[in-house]
Amino acid sequence: MDDINQQTDKTPRCNFCNRSQPLVKKLIAGPGGIYICDICIELAHTIVFAEKKQKEQKDEKTRFLLPFEINKLLDEYIIGQEDAKKKISVAVYNHYKRISYQNEKDDDVELTKSNILLIGPTGTGKTLMAQTLAKILSVPFAIADATTLTEAGYVGEDVENIVLKLFQASHGDIERTQKGIIYIDEIDKISRKGDSPSITRDVSGEGVQQALLKIIEGTIANVPPKGGRKHPQQEYIPIDTSDILFILGGSFIGLDSIISERVGKTSVGFNAGNFRRGIRNQDNIYGLIIPQDLIKYGLIPELVGRIPIVAMFSDLDKDDLVNILTKPKNALVKQFQKMFEMENTKLYFTKEALSSIASRSMEQKLGARGLRSIIEDLMLDIMFHIPSSKKTPLIKITKKMVEDKKLDYDSLKRGNGV
Repeated sequence: MDDINQQTDKTPRCNFCNRSQPLVKKLIAGPGGIYICDICIELAHTIVFAEKKQKEQKDEKTRFLLPFEINKLLDEYIIGQEDAKKKISVAVYNHYKRISYQNEKDDDVELTKSNILLIGPTGTGKTLMAQTLAKILSVPFAIADATTLTEAGYVGEDVENIVLKLFQASHGDIERTQKGIIYIDEIDKISRKGDSPSITRDVSGEGVQQALLKIIEGTIANVPPKGGRKHPQQEYIPIDTSDILFILGGSFIGLDSIISERVGKTSVGFNAGNFRRGIRNQDNIYGLIIPQDLIKYGLIPELVGRIPIVAMFSDLDKDDLVNILTKPKNALVKQFQKMFEMENTKLYFTKEALSSIASRSMEQKLGARGLRSIIEDLMLDIMFHIPSSKKTPLIKITKKMVEDKKLDYDSLKRGNGV
């Protein structure tokens, strides 16, 4: 019996699980007579890999994109506006770096939030810029029209309902809500009538600006979970807006005149004439903007102080519009081609046709915003008949078809556009 026990004791065993060699597939020997079996090796690998993956996910979650990375991603969706993209990339990077710094450091230095103001004509990509930022940063996004907002107690939409939209976009996650992006369009439409308080000012517009100011600079917004006007019986959700990035946009028609008037007054004599000739280009004029110009336009000084980053959006020319139709990841032409592929049909636009579509949008002064409606109207009859028609391998859209404004599917087939 003793001989059997001695023989058993000599059988190599795993020093981790004590399994003997016959019970495992592989028993690997180490220095000093130490053994480890294949089962324990696999278990150890699983533990190490899981911890590594968890750390990588945590690092990825806390990592924020660098300015050049943000700019590169914006390039995939937005054509032109290079100066605006660079300025916004830096501002967004600094915003989320600030949040990370404030959360990790116990420091006396408090970094203030830098919200962003986008100024430019309709259809130049202001709203798309804000939407794209939220997409590439994977943060919740909400959009509101400033003209629909009212100060508390008036008929209309409470300013705090903007935060509710963001809360809903984050599917009820308060932490994600507090790091989201809110875009407020048409901010210029709520400007008061003068740069100093008077009985002639737009009291309603100034009241909305004051209400917005509290949320933009950072406050605890008591949000009604079901929306609508507040009432005493409703329970509120407290949301801290201190780390929400606010992007405000507007066309600010007439702002260039305010800037021109200011720089004209500060320049005299021969040099003034040369200077005026040098700023006739609207883009150059907007490059000279200072906070006082926005105050003179009608934004209250406190609000101007909370939006230190001002990015200018210039008018798009025909080449820009053609590029918007074809180059971005979600370009309109690519979208329509994808839809026609689903019907086993290849859709093709000639260069001249694309140029003609761009020209029509410029004539209507709609910028990039008008491109989709032009193509939708153009393709309506085709999209109506294609699903029920016999297989159509190719549809080619020419300049003449665009100039005729609407395409008839039967005439398109007769004209060999199919």
